[in-house]
Amino acid sequence: MTFEEAKEKLGKFGQEQVLKYYDELDESSKAALLAQIENTDFSILKHTANAGKGDERGEFSPLAAMQLSEIEKRRDEFYNEGVKTIREGKTAALLLAGGMGTRLGADGPKGMFDIGETKHVYIFQRIIENLLDVVKETDTWIRLFIMTSEKNHEATVEFLKEQNFFGYKEDRVVFFQQDMAPACDYNSKVYMEEKGRIATSPNGNAGWYSSMVRAGLDKILTDEGIEWINIFAVDNVLQRICDPCFIGASVIAGVSVGSKVVRKAAPDERVGVMCLEDGKPSIVEYYELSQEMMDAKDENGDPAYNYGVILNYLFRVSELAAVADDRMPLHVVEKKIPYINEKGELVKPEEPNGYKFEQLVLDMIHQLDSCLPFEVVREKEFAPIKNATGVDSVESAKELCKKNGIEL
Repeated sequence: MTFEEAKEKLGKFGQEQVLKYYDELDESSKAALLAQIENTDFSILKHTANAGKGDERGEFSPLAAMQLSEIEKRRDEFYNEGVKTIREGKTAALLLAGGMGTRLGADGPKGMFDIGETKHVYIFQRIIENLLDVVKETDTWIRLFIMTSEKNHEATVEFLKEQNFFGYKEDRVVFFQQDMAPACDYNSKVYMEEKGRIATSPNGNAGWYSSMVRAGLDKILTDEGIEWINIFAVDNVLQRICDPCFIGASVIAGVSVGSKVVRKAAPDERVGVMCLEDGKPSIVEYYELSQEMMDAKDENGDPAYNYGVILNYLFRVSELAAVADDRMPLHVVEKKIPYINEKGELVKPEEPNGYKFEQLVLDMIHQLDSCLPFEVVREKEFAPIKNATGVDSVESAKELCKKNGIEL
């Protein structure tokens, strides 16, 4: 993109301030800024008019989970179907690894955080070792996609190569970067985080498929005959990936998506819950649960909204194209956004000062016709690391790892 073309594009969206410091930049920085302008979708800025309002939610009703008791009765049936599906090469894994370890007190990618006590045990290592369990079990190398962000891509790739992918076959791993969305002030003006760089943020946890397509990786899914893709977050060090039993249950149930869930620790636990919304699968956030919903019981007398999601989903690939074609709802979120001021000085605000834009997995699931909530044992598969201390922390995850016989 030339300077004139960039100026024209910015003019259409009223974002001419992006080029304010252009003449001060060196040639490589100028080229980088022009490339960023070319790749940025400024049309999303029109959604700031809806900030804080959100889309009206529909009518919620319970969605029964497949509980541990039924899973145990049918374990052989599910396991055999899952192993068959994996051995036929119909399953892939996708790690959402775009985050940084800032809240854990680290500067690098979250997956590089070391939870070891007597030796190095990295978050990436725990996840890959979990997937390697299935590789050994099925004698099949599963295609592994790793989605990074522009902020951590180089560091992630370099680290995993240095570590020899913790034993995973490098030719079965594919990296791609998540699409970024511009961040703006309350007047829809894009912030600059540097004189030659627009402030951006990842486009939400549902941006993985559109980012894959943009990177041309949907061709791998087609060429290799991959029918199911298991997506999961980087922060849960106990999660089972491409779990044959989970895959088999989803295949046999004939659903569009499977979702691993855990029984809630308390009615008001801060986790999203699988449900139906206007008769279609969805997720109700913890803050949307009314007292009536928390008190509701199922036919067995158990809480009706009792199964929290752990961001481990199995999507049927053939249904993803339709989801991508229907432009997903865009959520406008108020955030603290670092920016450079009129004097070109970096400002790190202590209060929210603008908007970021995200697409969420709950909307992706809600566009599909059927979902299987699949219960797993909380203490064996749910050890998220979101905080340095306290709930869902490094400390709590370490304790759960030890209980599961993992040496740290």
